[in-house]
Amino acid sequence: MITLKGRSIQKTVEPEIGLTILDLAIKHKVDWSFSCTRGTCSRCRCIVTEGGEHLKGPTVAELDNLEPEEFEQGLRLGCQAELRSAGSVTATLKPFF
Repeated sequence: MITLKGRSIQKTVEPEIGLTILDLAIKHKVDWSFSCTRGTCSRCRCIVTEGGEHLKGPTVAELDNLEPEEFEQGLRLGCQAELRSAGSVTATLKPFF
């Protein structure tokens, strides 16, 4: 299961391989901040506290926009963090602003 914690809405949804955390949030109407969906604005920044191993590795956009210590803390960009396998994942929106 994927637990998405937006600004005020939290939902647990079925994982869908190939979708990003942002895709799932939009599909299930979780109030997730975003502007660009390309990994340049960083408004969809989130912290993955469980199940990071079920996500594909960081993209070039994430490497350009997040610091190494942010990755160590579990931060990802929701529009770039794509599910690669089924399993429990918990992601909480953590925008800069």
